[in-house]
Amino acid sequence: MTVRVDLADSSPIRTALAYGAMVLGAIGLFLLIQGYGETLTAPAPVVSAARAPDLAGGPDVLWHLLLALTAVAIVGRLLGRLFHHVGQPSVIGEVVGGILLGPSLLGRIAPDAYLYVLPPSVAPFLGVVAQLGIIIYMFIVGVELNHDLLRGRVHGMVATAHASMLLPFVLGAGAALYLYPHFATNDVPFTSFGLFLGVAMSITAFPVLARILSDRRMTRTELGVLALTCAAVNDVTAWCLLAFVVGVVQARAESAITVAALTLGFIGFMFVAVRPVAMKLAHQPGDRSPTQGAIAFTLVLMLMAALTTEAIGVHAIFGAFLFGAVIPHDSDLARSIKQSLENMVTILLLPAFFAFTGMRTEIGLLSGFYEWSICGLIIVVATAGKFGGTLLAARATGLDWRHAAGLGVLMNTRGLMELIVLNVGLELGVISPTLFTMMVLMALVTTVATTPILQRLIPESVAEARREPVVRRV
Repeated sequence: MTVRVDLADSSPIRTALAYGAMVLGAIGLFLLIQGYGETLTAPAPVVSAARAPDLAGGPDVLWHLLLALTAVAIVGRLLGRLFHHVGQPSVIGEVVGGILLGPSLLGRIAPDAYLYVLPPSVAPFLGVVAQLGIIIYMFIVGVELNHDLLRGRVHGMVATAHASMLLPFVLGAGAALYLYPHFATNDVPFTSFGLFLGVAMSITAFPVLARILSDRRMTRTELGVLALTCAAVNDVTAWCLLAFVVGVVQARAESAITVAALTLGFIGFMFVAVRPVAMKLAHQPGDRSPTQGAIAFTLVLMLMAALTTEAIGVHAIFGAFLFGAVIPHDSDLARSIKQSLENMVTILLLPAFFAFTGMRTEIGLLSGFYEWSICGLIIVVATAGKFGGTLLAARATGLDWRHAAGLGVLMNTRGLMELIVLNVGLELGVISPTLFTMMVLMALVTTVATTPILQRLIPESVAEARREPVVRRV
């Protein structure tokens, strides 16, 4: 059975009014939450007397860094294959591998081995490698972003995609009212905490979702195209929101508007001035492949974009992602970049990020029933927001209940993108290590649950995909 959704049947004026009411309602609810949240108090931060790490390094640091990368690459690949065999994205196995090599497992059962493989002295250097890996990875994600998915579907799918973000955003900000006094410190303003928690609840992992749909041969089905379209809109919006939130967190109250204005100006500059340059780089005259000089120039522009957003006051990954998004995804340049960088990033640099995340994820911090119950509550709130917002919006645009629920399940996939956002929050000091661990577990649970629930909900999706005509790329 093929799902048919004619989004053109819905009135653009009615859709615009409903969309405006939805956005204004979400803003109004957040302002109410913010007004009450600013009256709450959190405990004072614990002052640490720990000495700053020596960044000069040495032979031992290099040895341990190479050893850590080797260990997490091997364990991640093995667990990735295992998870792939049971129908899960291999990236989940790689994330779990990083956690198992951290204090949560190896640090408990063999503390000496843990301190030898991942000693505290190697953490700053591993963090630098991890940050570089994530910057390049987000650049590749931007390069792979298919703008064709957005054409002809925008007025209906933007509403669905943003509904799948607004409800979890409001629910996350609402949950912050309880979490702030218990899992934050009084040097973190409630507005920063509530905004960040709302954004963290709103994430959908576009690359992981695409991998799940590809494994189930759903990329050519109507539901698969709708999911990819919503996830693409969600992805772009989420990174813009994250850029704004990071600007608010890092800036003083009086300069937050300046940071937001500079970010919007940077986005406009990328699409108005940089995109034509990227188009010329991507479309070489004749059938010539991109030269080494063209690829080098592209990478320099990517680094400059990352430097610009870092200087503005938002994270460097946003600049790299946005520059990748202005490069035509089906060009020879995009394919050359992917072929040149993807294996190095996924096999070598991303494991560093998983190891770094694993060092920060301490499941032992969830030591009692209270902490585990809060973790369960976070999972419920995140799932209810994503699933519920998508389900209601999909039904409003004409999807039947079963496939609207399937779309909601797909949009609840978080995976690697959530971990990137959480690491940003931890580095900024917005969330505590305990809350970071809870949110990492939420990302894993929601992503792992996607495939089995979708299999039960829409078991015919694979057979349906096989009946779809194959479109040959010219």
